[in-house]
Amino acid sequence: MIDENYQLEGFIDTHIHTAPDIKPRILNDVEVADKAKKEKMRAIVIKSHLEPTSGRATIAGILSDFKVIGGVCLNLNAGGLNSEAVKVAAGLGGKIVWFPTISAPKISINPENIEDILNIIAENDLVLATGHLKPDQIFSLLDYSKSYGINKILINHPLTGVVGANIDEQKEMARYAYLEHCFVACMEKHDNLNPEVIADSIKEVGPKKCIMATDFGQKHNPEPVEGMKMFINSMFENGINKKDINEMCIKNPSELFLE
Repeated sequence: MIDENYQLEGFIDTHIHTAPDIKPRILNDVEVADKAKKEKMRAIVIKSHLEPTSGRATIAGILSDFKVIGGVCLNLNAGGLNSEAVKVAAGLGGKIVWFPTISAPKISINPENIEDILNIIAENDLVLATGHLKPDQIFSLLDYSKSYGINKILINHPLTGVVGANIDEQKEMARYAYLEHCFVACMEKHDNLNPEVIADSIKEVGPKKCIMATDFGQKHNPEPVEGMKMFINSMFENGINKKDINEMCIKNPSELFLE
């Protein structure tokens, strides 16, 4: 159990939702950066299902004097599988492209409609995140990505209901990508997942290919830095040690976003 003065020094939370948004958020871009800075974190990634966060991240970073990373989520609000949106996000300093999340059921992915997107991701060394795609779609995307030489790939919350990857699928995905385990899945108003399930997955796949993130920011959940501490405690309680946590929260996300 970590004490209340425990600091998240060097940590990177790769998945935070912030205001402004049409859903209630507990903190805005600058506020969440300020909180992370006080914890001596190294960086945060801010995400919106509805609009690009590349420019917002730049402004928040300047105002907080802290590393804030943004990108674009390819939902219908951004034009779906829209290569122009990806190009602009990269031009504005964005580092991550999330494939569809809330629009995933309405968007079909095939080699023809993602070719330009994958080219831009490869040319700009961006992180490709799989959003709310199902395992079969994720495997197809991994195959496409390999042919474009894309090496920075993040499988978003594989254990949540919107993705639903079993352990064998997770092991196969981890051959080519990092698995991002999000603590929000354990919250009562979300998947209400037992943290032991995440810990077991980490043990099976190995911490070298996993990342711990919060996916917090919702008004009904704690603030993201508190969520990360809760996540750490739950992993300690389920047999994950500090060395492995540092690998998943410092080393692995740094390789994706800062190297």
